[in-house]
Amino acid sequence: MEEMVMFANAYRGKKVWLSGHTGFKGSWLAAWLMELGAEVHGFALPAATTPALFNQLGLQRSVRHELGDIRDFDAVRRSLAAAQPDFVFHLAAQPLVRHSYQEPLATYATNVMGTAHVLEAVRSLTRPCAVVCVTTDKCYENREWLHAYRESDALGGHDPYSSSKAAAELAIASWRKSFFPDSHPVKIASARAGNVIGGGDWAPDRLVPDCARALHRNEAIAIRNRTATRPWQHVLEPLSGYLWLGAVLARPALRPFEPALFRDAFNFGPDNNSNRTVAEVVQEILRHWPGRWEDRSDPQAAHEARLLHVSTDKAHHLLGWRPVWDFARAVAETARWYQADHAGADDAPARTRDQIAAYQSDAHARHLPWACA
Repeated sequence: MEEMVMFANAYRGKKVWLSGHTGFKGSWLAAWLMELGAEVHGFALPAATTPALFNQLGLQRSVRHELGDIRDFDAVRRSLAAAQPDFVFHLAAQPLVRHSYQEPLATYATNVMGTAHVLEAVRSLTRPCAVVCVTTDKCYENREWLHAYRESDALGGHDPYSSSKAAAELAIASWRKSFFPDSHPVKIASARAGNVIGGGDWAPDRLVPDCARALHRNEAIAIRNRTATRPWQHVLEPLSGYLWLGAVLARPALRPFEPALFRDAFNFGPDNNSNRTVAEVVQEILRHWPGRWEDRSDPQAAHEARLLHVSTDKAHHLLGWRPVWDFARAVAETARWYQADHAGADDAPARTRDQIAAYQSDAHARHLPWACA
């Protein structure tokens, strides 16, 4: 069998500083990085949910697990100085739109100043380091139009969460232009993705975890915004983009174009066929896990965007990145993960590794650069 080389072996034996490693996406990324042979230094608050994927995967025993608050600059600076990383992935955030209405100041302190703290701390690194700061596809000034948002479109946001992520993008661009010339050993890019699904997300007020909780209790799934359309993607999709972007930043030989083009913002999203309504997502889940749902629309609810999708042309043309799993496969893999958990299977680490392996194999079969480099 042909040996598969992932991400040009850029992470094998390398030190990775990962903020937000106790969260949903951070836990998946930490697990994948360890599969790639990286030494992961995690920096985050304790896991915010019970259960938490971080605990289910036993990551506290396999990563260098440091509890810390991204809002504490001195703690961030000390952590990065001690780690001396080859790669930085900044994922720590307040990630919930509805919670941002309840805690707008904390949302800004975490998402804007937390990002600024990471940017300022990596300024002092003197060895080569590739930095990927993760924001969201909701950072655009959403005008509810049909065309996909490109990286050059205006930033903005109605709710505090979205606007804080737009502000974080502005901070990233400012620090990069002001303090990181071409000669600086630290290379910085940002990644915009959102509406990921996948096993192990237990956050409140998110569609798929809400579905899993209701189905587990044999209750109707309560849907509050059934016509809202989002670019749904399995969590491994944007993570593959983050990892490949980091590898390309770190390895000049992987960059087929002017290096400055990669020190920029990139969208990572699914194909257009995966832009589906909330109702369609729920109906697809129920194909795999029978149950029922009911409309709980509230006309007095806080504003949430109803239409959003992003263009990934830039990631495709510059990085050769494309999504691997379509909408149906993404939902099927997600439902399968939660169903095993519901059945009491105590194999979350193996289940997660198996999905990573299957995703890598499918990417290799499609000859994607990151899976064949």
